[in-house]
Amino acid sequence: MRHGLLRGVDRAAFATAFADRLRRAGVPAGLTEAGDFVRALGVWTPGETTALYWAARISFVRRHADLAAFDRVFAAVFADAPPLPLTRSAAPPGARDDVHLPVPADTDATGDGGGLPWATLPAPVAEAEPSDAGVRLPERRPSALAGLADRPFEDLDDAQLALLGEALREAVARWPSRRTRRHAVGPAGRRLALRPTIARARRTAWEPVEVVRERPLRRPRRVVLLCDVSESMRAQAHAYLHLLRAFAVTTDAEVFAFATTLTRLTVALRHTSASAAIAHAGAAVTDRFGGTRIATNLRGLLASPHGDAVRGAVVLIGSDGWDSDPPAELAAVMARLSRRAHRIVWLNPRAGAPGFAPLVAGMAAALPYCDRLLPAATFRDLLDAAGQLQSVTCTEGRKWFTATPTPRIIA
Repeated sequence: MRHGLLRGVDRAAFATAFADRLRRAGVPAGLTEAGDFVRALGVWTPGETTALYWAARISFVRRHADLAAFDRVFAAVFADAPPLPLTRSAAPPGARDDVHLPVPADTDATGDGGGLPWATLPAPVAEAEPSDAGVRLPERRPSALAGLADRPFEDLDDAQLALLGEALREAVARWPSRRTRRHAVGPAGRRLALRPTIARARRTAWEPVEVVRERPLRRPRRVVLLCDVSESMRAQAHAYLHLLRAFAVTTDAEVFAFATTLTRLTVALRHTSASAAIAHAGAAVTDRFGGTRIATNLRGLLASPHGDAVRGAVVLIGSDGWDSDPPAELAAVMARLSRRAHRIVWLNPRAGAPGFAPLVAGMAAALPYCDRLLPAATFRDLLDAAGQLQSVTCTEGRKWFTATPTPRIIA
């Protein structure tokens, strides 16, 4: 009797090879019997030959007539099988990980491959060959977006802009919510739900044994986006349309483009294909790359049926501020828009330039009514703008209006 018979042995390979020897000896040992033997070895590892004999006999022998053949095979296999040492050295280069030891067979014609796989698992600890070379770290290559983050939009082709559009879509996927006036029953609510509490009290003799609470419902805050597609915004208009599409397909958004007239693009930009959506949007805008009338278009938006969408929403305007309308008209319509909207964010592609100052008449007139003025000349700027939009939707204090408006926040 020897201890440690199956130390380091692959139980599945051992059971399969032992079942094959039994079948050649006439014992009907199939996959079911081999599986039973593997499970038996997994539950309890025999420490001596007698215990292993009974585990194999119970698993493989189903008839009394097969007992003699099983005894011959078991005796032949375990007659001269030495136990494995406690530690194993690494296999030589080019050699197999499994070790087949020849065992005595019950017949003279054993043939090649008659041994059982006593050790088929790789060595747990292998000694590495000494080498003078240092540790080599895997080379990390930047993603495709890393090289496009700081490139101007006019240097990007359509495929690169589509790639940036998908990244923007992921950036605005988690849009903040707002608290509504409606309430719903919830265990974490702070407010007493009177009607459900009274309704349940009818079953307890009008005693409010079970108190029901309710919490306010939260919905994603609406966002209204307006993109300037005039001649001065030709280089940025295509990239801005991808930003507008990212909001159109992920949030409750209303999307418009304007030059001399206002065009609604919400339905066109919600197409499943980004290229088709941008193509439909470009075909819908008939006055692009022309003049700019920001005040007229904002006034038309507030007077249109879609003007109610601005109420309580975050308004995003992407423009360089060049306007053909008088600055006084733009200031007046921006004041109306500020009173109706929750927040106003202005994206200016020139705001990130060194020494930038809002000296353009239209930009200077609109700036006092903006909560954010953000640069938007590169893809990195648009990603930062998406993060700023998510933060500006949160409560930042009540908006106080004075007779002389002053700029709120310039980032």
